[in-house]
Amino acid sequence: MTITFLGAPTGGPALLPVYSFRVPAGFPSPAADHLERHISLDELFDLRAPHVYLVQVEGDSMQGAGIFSGDFLIVDRSREAEHGDIVIAAINTEPVCKRLYRRDGVLVLQSENPAYPPRHVMEGDDLVIWGVVRYSVRDHAQ
Repeated sequence: MTITFLGAPTGGPALLPVYSFRVPAGFPSPAADHLERHISLDELFDLRAPHVYLVQVEGDSMQGAGIFSGDFLIVDRSREAEHGDIVIAAINTEPVCKRLYRRDGVLVLQSENPAYPPRHVMEGDDLVIWGVVRYSVRDHAQ
């Protein structure tokens, strides 16, 4: 898996309409009379925060977690990585996107694709957690 760092999001907040109901799959379009309010994606995803950055992934090792090649990930570097979190990390300077597990006192970086074995963090390995993945964004028009 390749990770492309895009840095912090920039630009002003664009306000988007939020409707007061959830749209079932196949529903043609929400009616304007259900408009509840407007919200900014910056506000919704906390994008303007200085501790948030974007990365783009390439590869299939996290597809079981719903992260596919080409997806953008919103990463929060202020969150403490916990057991089960999806993280952006560097293991011996190699950047990875993996799920973090603690098993019997050992850290494991686990892919979400059975084709890839788990990576146990061994004594002498240098592991740096660069942040916890909060959201993924996919372009469905591809």
